[in-house]
Amino acid sequence: MEMRRLGLNGPSVSAIGLGCMGMSEFYGHSDRTTALATIAAAIEAGVTMFDTADFYGMGHNETLLAEGLRGKRDRAFIQVKFGAQRGPDGAFLGIDARPGAVKTALAYSLRRLGSDHVDLYQTCLDPAVPVEDTIGAIGDLVRQGYVRHVGITNVDAATLRRAHAAHPITALQFEYGLMSRDIESEVLPTCRELGIGVTAYGVLGRGLLTGSSGSGVGDYRSIVFPRFREANRAHNGGLADALQRVAQSNRITVAQAAIGWVASQGDDIVPLVGARTPERLTEALAAPLHLQPETLFAIEEAVPQAAVRGSREMSAHS
Repeated sequence: MEMRRLGLNGPSVSAIGLGCMGMSEFYGHSDRTTALATIAAAIEAGVTMFDTADFYGMGHNETLLAEGLRGKRDRAFIQVKFGAQRGPDGAFLGIDARPGAVKTALAYSLRRLGSDHVDLYQTCLDPAVPVEDTIGAIGDLVRQGYVRHVGITNVDAATLRRAHAAHPITALQFEYGLMSRDIESEVLPTCRELGIGVTAYGVLGRGLLTGSSGSGVGDYRSIVFPRFREANRAHNGGLADALQRVAQSNRITVAQAAIGWVASQGDDIVPLVGARTPERLTEALAAPLHLQPETLFAIEEAVPQAAVRGSREMSAHS
C-alpha cells in the first residue's frame, strides 16, 4: 500500500482510505458480517485510514468499526466527524459545535470506539458558533492527549483560514470527484498554501458513476440528492457510460478510473472509498494512483463538470 502524508507536517496514512458510512445507513442494507470482513480485509491490505462519524447510524458505525479493529487499533488511523444532531426518528436537526458539545461528543466517541484517542477529529461548521471557538476546543483535547490532529469538513476558503489560525488544521474533508469539482477554485489552492491535506469523499459520485440508482429499502440517495432524481439520473448515466468506455480502453474498471483520477490530482489528496464488501474493496485498492496525462484528459472529456445535472448538495426538491 502506497502511503501519503496528510498535510505538510501531518501523519503518513494509506493512499486510499475506507469510508465506513454505508456500512451503517443511508445507502441501503449492509450486512454486518460482510462489513466486518471488509474492515479486516482493509487492514490486511495495508489500509490505515478509516473514516467514520458519531452520527453515522447514531453511534452504530463507531461501534462497528471498533469491533472490526479489535486488537488492531494501533494499525489504524481513525478520523471522526462530529456536530450533526439527530432526533429519535433519525432526522437531522442541525449542528452543535459549541466547545462543551465538542468535548461531550468526543467522550462518547472514545467509549464507542474503545480507544483512548481519536487520530483526526473533524468539526462540521456550526453557523451559531465562531469556528475559532470550536477549533480551540479541539485544540484543548489535543493538548490533553485525547485527539492527535484537528480537522474540518466542507468549509469555504475564508473559514478554513480562520480555523487554521486558531489551531493548525491537518486535513480538510470535502466532496471531490469527477462529478464534484468546486473544491478546485479556491479551497484546494488554500489547502496547498497552508499545508493542509485533503480527504476526498464522493469519489464515485455517491455511486452514480458505477451505475447505482440510489433507490431501494433504506437507500436515501434518490430522495435527498438531486443528481439521483429520475431525469437527472438518466442524463448523468450517460456520463457514466462514457467513462465506462474510457476505462475499458485503459483496462481498468469505472470505479478504478474515478478513484485514480482523484488520486492523481496530488499526493496531498487521499480518496475515501465506501466499499461495503471485500470484493469492492479489492477493486478500489487496485486503482492506479498516478494516471498518465492523456488518460486523465480522456476521463475528464468523458465526465466534464459542466455536463453534470443536479446539485451535489442534499435537497428536498429537484
